[in-house]
Amino acid sequence: MAVAARLTGLHPQTLRKYERAGLLVPSRGPGNQRLYSVADVDRLRRISYLVEGRGLNVAGVGMTLELTDRLDAVADDASAAELRGAIDAATDATRTPST
Repeated sequence: MAVAARLTGLHPQTLRKYERAGLLVPSRGPGNQRLYSVADVDRLRRISYLVEGRGLNVAGVGMTLELTDRLDAVADDASAAELRGAIDAATDATRTPST
């Protein structure tokens, strides 16, 4: 956790807050130690930008990340209809309350 905090400039408590909010799920090592991948650190940097640079709260960041995750999952060679379907699904997901 200390390394990820240094790499992102975020306080370790902030990393825990983002994990509790479900914004990222680092893997766990021996002794239940958090292990952050390069993708996790990149995601933390994106979260930091959305919070500090764009003023989003944690809920807004969650919706934004859900939308971008769904769009990132669409293949680069996707048709316009597939892309539209992914956008519609992501938009619907942000409108549906979580259970």
